[in-house]
Amino acid sequence: GGREHAIAWSFSKSSLLTKLYVAPGNAGMAELADCINLDINDFEQISSFCLANHIDLVMVGPEKPLSNGIVDFLAKHNIKVLGCNSFCSQLESSKAFTKKICDKIGIKTAAYKVFDNLDESLDYLHEQEKFPQVIKADGLAAGKGVIIAEKREDAVQAVRDIFSGSYGHMDKVVIEEFLTGVEASFFAISDGNNFKVLSNAGDYKRVGDNDTGPNTGGMGTYSPSHYVTKR
Repeated sequence: GGREHAIAWSFSKSSLLTKLYVAPGNAGMAELADCINLDINDFEQISSFCLANHIDLVMVGPEKPLSNGIVDFLAKHNIKVLGCNSFCSQLESSKAFTKKICDKIGIKTAAYKVFDNLDESLDYLHEQEKFPQVIKADGLAAGKGVIIAEKREDAVQAVRDIFSGSYGHMDKVVIEEFLTGVEASFFAISDGNNFKVLSNAGDYKRVGDNDTGPNTGGMGTYSPSHYVTKR
């Protein structure tokens, strides 16, 4: 995708680089690196390639291998890797986990409830008078697992879709108050003890003009975002 292409482009400019591989890559990335046909979810295959080709550093782009533990796996084989381990990856792979972390350390977040079954979710929605409500699948859904339900029947259908497997297997749903505003992302990188601030970005998520329609995996991003200020 675009994110991985940008990462490959950045690595390709480094004076420290002697050889760059991308897996599986695409035609655009082939101009920057050697595309290799590896299954990014086959950790044994990836580690074997890294050891055979004396890879000094692996940078993981997609969320799924991160949440499945590729960083933990490669680290056990003494392969240096840049990415979140399986525990930290829950910040992306579990919205309920992220909400719990926010509560624990005092990060402001929208009011919410977490449910692990359909009936309790529907009971809660039928008690709500204020809409829209935000319905979130508690798992990776390729950027499509968040539904802004304008009406009660939309919210009910969204919850039914999530528990029926429309977004993949999900054990939980997060129902959240709707907040109006502009989305911005702020990026930093950490080794667990130190951190370095990178930059920020704005994301176009919704499929229609003027932020209408359902969320997608991404309709474009701009960086920096002028909505992010120093204060």
